[in-house]
Amino acid sequence: MNYEVVDAKVSPEGRLRVLSKAEMAKLLDTSQSGLYPVFRNSALAVLNSGAYMDDGKELLERYPDFDIRIVEEERGIKLELKAAPAIAFVDGKMIRGIREHLFAVLRDILFVDVDIQKNPYFDLSTSEGLTDAVFHILRNADVLRARVEPRLVVCWGGHSISREEYDYTKSVGYQFGLRGLDICTGCGPGAMKGPMKGAAIAHAKQRVEGGRYIGISEPGIIAAESPNPIVNELVVCPDIEKRLESFVRIGHSIVVFPGGVGTAEEILYILGILLHPDNAEVPFPLIFTGPASAASYFVQIDDFIGRTLGIEARKRYRVLIDDPIAVARHVEQEIEGVRLFRNRTKDAYYFNWRLRIPTELQQPFKPTHEAMRDLDLHRDQAPHRLAANLRRAFSGVVAGNVKSDTIMAIQEHGPFEIHGDPEILQPLDTLLEAFVQQHRMKLPGKRYEPCYRVVV
Repeated sequence: MNYEVVDAKVSPEGRLRVLSKAEMAKLLDTSQSGLYPVFRNSALAVLNSGAYMDDGKELLERYPDFDIRIVEEERGIKLELKAAPAIAFVDGKMIRGIREHLFAVLRDILFVDVDIQKNPYFDLSTSEGLTDAVFHILRNADVLRARVEPRLVVCWGGHSISREEYDYTKSVGYQFGLRGLDICTGCGPGAMKGPMKGAAIAHAKQRVEGGRYIGISEPGIIAAESPNPIVNELVVCPDIEKRLESFVRIGHSIVVFPGGVGTAEEILYILGILLHPDNAEVPFPLIFTGPASAASYFVQIDDFIGRTLGIEARKRYRVLIDDPIAVARHVEQEIEGVRLFRNRTKDAYYFNWRLRIPTELQQPFKPTHEAMRDLDLHRDQAPHRLAANLRRAFSGVVAGNVKSDTIMAIQEHGPFEIHGDPEILQPLDTLLEAFVQQHRMKLPGKRYEPCYRVVV
């Protein structure tokens, strides 16, 4: 099937208007160590915004002739696009929001490679060094705002959800917006778009100027979750771990909507942090919510957490079903507690320095067949460590579902094998099977082929 494409030259939108010769060479380097493959694939995902799909491999196959090059001119740089998705253009001109996102991708990929990964100042083998790197990525993207009262709500949830669940996320976002709260999500469709859309309408009604709709992604997932049109601040982190840390460092509360395996990964990530003994006294509001039809989904999540991580983990969140106003009121009240705590401890409003994130939640996890088989899913470890290892298991399933390189590895070598204690694996297998039956692994209408096998 042929898809309509466009050739174009695009001028910069944002702060990045000039590049050095060395930077241009890096971005055009097509070798395995070069930046071109990451830049090209991430740019294609941004240009595909609005076309609903959840498969990075399918996107690459849909536009095999797409190419992006940097052209140096007297007044700066331009991007030259060939065979780009026509959906990104109106009457031959690129949509401004997509152009902003395109240059945000360029900015972040280049900054991470030159200023973070190749910089001896950052010791990425330590927890402190990794957090410092996250701080600099966010600061370079200009999302850290000093002297702004806490009001940023991080919203997690699935990109492939029912219409009823999507409408509910909009209703909750609307209540947030009426109270002047801003929204941060993974930037894609579904539960990442709904809260932003609701908040945008409420901000307009309340005449809120400068409403913030922050989207945080990473190259491995952006093709399956192209930035939605409401995102007005896009950050592309180098990996999922820095993406997740970015959420909890800049957010003042987390609200989880229905989703699938990716949402379960996010839940286990934040629980792995909140269960760490050093964070026992740090307030961090965590709410699970959805429409009445999603009540069973959260019952399953709650049961899984209780059976694997125990009662203390269940104390770190609150479940509110089918009540957007109660959710918004609770979040607003809890964020006031966060503000008072930050004041008392002299911690910044814009970056949660005090929160301790264990190194096992920060180090990038590459879900190979060997790494998935060797995961430590046994009872004889601290709950926060078990949460971290369970999070890696879910991360591997996410990669096997949507990341093109992992999908190809599974096609070649077969499904991942997941081993561990039966009392851990049985609840895990039950939850994953429930996601499959509820079509929470892939878009409805597509037959799901499991990328994993739980070996009990």
